[in-house]
Amino acid sequence: MPKRGIAALAITAVALVLLLSFKTPDVVPARNGGVAIVEPGSTATPTPATGSTSGSTAAPAAGATPAPTTSTGSGTTSAPSATIDGPVVDTRYGAIQVEIVVSGGQLQDVVAVQLPAGRRSGQISNVAAPILREEALQAQSASIDTVSGATYTSDAYEQSLQAALDQAGLG
Repeated sequence: MPKRGIAALAITAVALVLLLSFKTPDVVPARNGGVAIVEPGSTATPTPATGSTSGSTAAPAAGATPAPTTSTGSGTTSAPSATIDGPVVDTRYGAIQVEIVVSGGQLQDVVAVQLPAGRRSGQISNVAAPILREEALQAQSASIDTVSGATYTSDAYEQSLQAALDQAGLG
């Protein structure tokens, strides 16, 4: 075999090894709707919400954040709204956690705080999350349909949502 043939074979083998060992970073949906890139070896776990309800009957539930007061021309009014984190529900593809915003006894918003990440799991989560959010807001409950192809995500989303609604007194 000529020297050029051996060199070409060696270069091809090295290129193939480098190509097969290339790893893309995982993409994790961020809380504000963007994405956070997680480098291999690091972890992307949000800090769990904590709270206390002792000593006051007007204190929000654990994990709840009261909304700021709003000012109008005739005076200051306080909208009775709260932000409540549901529990983290683990699935075989990753953890799921939702956060709800409740105002005036109604569900105002649902935010997926934590969703499965990774190549295929991240793609499924990015497609399913807006659909699940919209269904929850329309139903004003956790009685939502399962998104086709995202059964584990849908079930865990529903569990976290139901627990947050129960905590808010809307369950």
